[in-house]
Amino acid sequence: MGNIRQTYIKRVAVELVRNYPNDFTGDFSQNKKKVLELTDLGVQVDGHLQVVHKKVANRIAGYATRYVKRKRGT
Repeated sequence: MGNIRQTYIKRVAVELVRNYPNDFTGDFSQNKKKVLELTDLGVQVDGHLQVVHKKVANRIAGYATRYVKRKRGT
């Protein structure tokens, strides 16, 4: 059995990957940075990106990583 993810996690991840296809790869840490940049889950504080909703950001980045790997076949 696999992981069950909420619809909003899947929707946001797929929408981000479709709108920014070159920004997302099979690397989770890079995808997490992009999710924080492109959504309101991260806030700029003194020039550094602070995570506001860490669990949601991790779930979106994780699903985006799986989606990209499955879509590109890597």
